[in-house]
Amino acid sequence: MRITVFGAAGNVGRRTVAEALSRGHDITAVVRDPARAAGLPAAARRRIGDAADAESVAVLSAGQELVIGATRPAPGREQELVTTTAALLAGTARAGVRLLVVGGAATLTLPGGSGSTVVDDPGFPADLRPIAAACAAQLDVCRADTSADWVYLSPPALLEPGERTGTYRLGTDELLVDALGTSAISMEDFAVALLDEAELPRHRRTRFTVAH
Repeated sequence: MRITVFGAAGNVGRRTVAEALSRGHDITAVVRDPARAAGLPAAARRRIGDAADAESVAVLSAGQELVIGATRPAPGREQELVTTTAALLAGTARAGVRLLVVGGAATLTLPGGSGSTVVDDPGFPADLRPIAAACAAQLDVCRADTSADWVYLSPPALLEPGERTGTYRLGTDELLVDALGTSAISMEDFAVALLDEAELPRHRRTRFTVAH
């Protein structure tokens, strides 16, 4: 597949690029900061672009089969996630290319049927509330869009560097937890889930989630 990855130098982005290359896909790896392009794999086509600019997105999406949006704003600039996602939706719609958005976990409902979400939990870290609010708005932007062919992947509560096992469980709008109550996946296996959805789409204009 011909895949463009925005945010290719980030934690999730670079693992996604590596996973895609290992599967033999033709990858265009996009970063906004030219200084970060040098760290991208030589096997990827390196491009400088702005995921917050719909025209830039459209140009870099042209002729591709999928775009993955894996951007994450710096602390204090969380609301950029919303405008960036809007530009990704507009640009990919213009190019006629499917969009796979890396989202957040805050709006997943907690197990037990109470209807409360992850961010509603009293123990939710205060320092993560700004990005949680931005991710909630990001999902709203996707759900309100009627032009783009999008899908939104929420991670579990913990998304950290780790081992690639190649296995995970699928869910929809409820936080996935294991028998011990842990909700986690490695970034490596999160990238596996992204590429599995890329290759064999199971979702369209909806949110899904994964966990170990």
